[in-house]
Amino acid sequence: MNTKMTVAQISKAGGDFELVERDIPEPGPGQVRIKVEACGVCHSDVFVKEGLWPGLQYPRVPGHEIAGRLDALGAGVTAWEIGQRVGVGWHGGHDFVCESCRRGDFTMCVNRKVTGIDYDGGYAEYVIVPAETLAVIPDQLPAEEAGPFMCAGVTVFNALRHSGARPGELVAVQGIGGLGHLGVQYAREMGFETVALGRGKDTEPLAKKLGAHHYIDSSTVDAAAELQKLGGARVILATAPSAKAISAVVDGLGIDGNLLIPAAPNDPITLSVFPLLMGRRRISGWYSGSARDSQDTLEFSALSDVHPMIEKFPFSRVTDAYERMYSGKARFRAVLMMES
Repeated sequence: MNTKMTVAQISKAGGDFELVERDIPEPGPGQVRIKVEACGVCHSDVFVKEGLWPGLQYPRVPGHEIAGRLDALGAGVTAWEIGQRVGVGWHGGHDFVCESCRRGDFTMCVNRKVTGIDYDGGYAEYVIVPAETLAVIPDQLPAEEAGPFMCAGVTVFNALRHSGARPGELVAVQGIGGLGHLGVQYAREMGFETVALGRGKDTEPLAKKLGAHHYIDSSTVDAAAELQKLGGARVILATAPSAKAISAVVDGLGIDGNLLIPAAPNDPITLSVFPLLMGRRRISGWYSGSARDSQDTLEFSALSDVHPMIEKFPFSRVTDAYERMYSGKARFRAVLMMES
């Protein structure tokens, strides 16, 4: 058996990707080893590339949209089998004993870990992860689609199903990009009257193809006013991390409306509080999901025929894949494919 693997590591903040050879690691107690088949390239990988995460230790291998097969099990791992298809996402583990964990809210664990940040991630031929991070990948989903579902997918799916909106209510998805193109599909499949908020008429055909009942071009009309003409949005899912764009749509919320933000802009959002008070409206954030949430996302996607739009890159072109993602040119998720 081969004892070596290739990983794409960052050795310092702002450094370039380095393809280096390492020994294939063995899983410790409660851990598993995955032979990676595909790994999505997420904008959050910027935290590693540019050293933006507090306390980050180098060298570090990024990657938290992992799809592959179990290759080895550590001591005490009994619920999983060698060869199972599994995915791992942003949520990289929890302590099981803090107050949030005792309530079953693992994503809010005070000692939660992040895959590819607190330990090496999926830009590698093999990866070691805690067993509690695993989600089963349905047979219908290829690895290259399962990877993006482990972060982008679970983030918007989980946000929408906990948003408070009910089937038939108006839900708007702001931004038709890496998160938004999945958000539109999930909103439609969950039974919401789905509005896509984009910029430019050329985006409308894609939005309608993804399932939007309505398309609003915010570059030519007042998006908030147009949402009010439709009765006001029960939920606006803000997937484009632009503080200016998000601030502009707040007034499109209906009574008891929720502006739900899963993608954080760098600049502060500016708004008037009075409309929030008068309409019992609110603004809330959403944080990814647990391994079980990721598995729910995978199963719903397979059942409902939801697919990410992806661009595939061989592992050797990791720099090209990252730059394609970072430039915003990817339509819409870049995915690294490992050689079998």
